[in-house]
Amino acid sequence: MSRKSKGINAERELIHLFWKNGWACTRVAGSGASRYPTPDIVAGNKKRFLAIECKSGKGPYQYIGLMEIGNLKKFSEIFGAEAWIGVRFNNMEWNFFRPEEMAVTKNNLMVKTDTVGKKFSELIS
Repeated sequence: MSRKSKGINAERELIHLFWKNGWACTRVAGSGASRYPTPDIVAGNKKRFLAIECKSGKGPYQYIGLMEIGNLKKFSEIFGAEAWIGVRFNNMEWNFFRPEEMAVTKNNLMVKTDTVGKKFSELIS
């Protein structure tokens, strides 16, 4: 399975989690290739709107480019959504982070496998 299809499958898994919990959710196809700032997923439940940039992989680290973060923040501000980073390492649960909570490297934000974020149930509560 390619890295791209693995990422798409992880996004679809997250979409199903939202729908199972009473949230509307959709994947933004081509989110990384659009000339406009777009997140991977948008979700809402009448009270809250979330814009989520998703990362998945084996680990032990996941990096999110500062340009991706800037686009996520810009979209979220215009749309009126909360900006979140969703990270899923192999055989682990999703963890969610506000961009300002993540460690900054030279050109990226970084999450390690042992970094604790909000679990899905905490994110939607």
